[in-house]
Amino acid sequence: MTGPGTPDMGTGEAASAETWELRLYVTGRSPKCLRAIANLRLACEEYLPGRYHIDVVDLLENPRLAADDQILAVPTLVRRLPPPIRKIVGDLSDTDRLLVGLQLRPRQGSPT
Repeated sequence: MTGPGTPDMGTGEAASAETWELRLYVTGRSPKCLRAIANLRLACEEYLPGRYHIDVVDLLENPRLAADDQILAVPTLVRRLPPPIRKIVGDLSDTDRLLVGLQLRPRQGSPT
């Protein structure tokens, strides 16, 4: 599944910008998992417009994929690109925590 922000590689800025590869592990359509999907899409549209690809993996349908990224809880977001790989567990409702976890924003008190 991809979000509306799937990059259009035919445009100048999107083609030259780094594409963020994000994989969100969920289990079915639980309220927490649906919130995580919505929160991730909103954050990507605001902070990574045109520069991201979201792959939503339902572990009820593909349980073996959890081993690839060593998933122990859901929902879990894995930033595959750009390196290094980063993981964030939860419904992604805390935007500041999400941005810090993705390394889009420094931690409070950290030098810029």
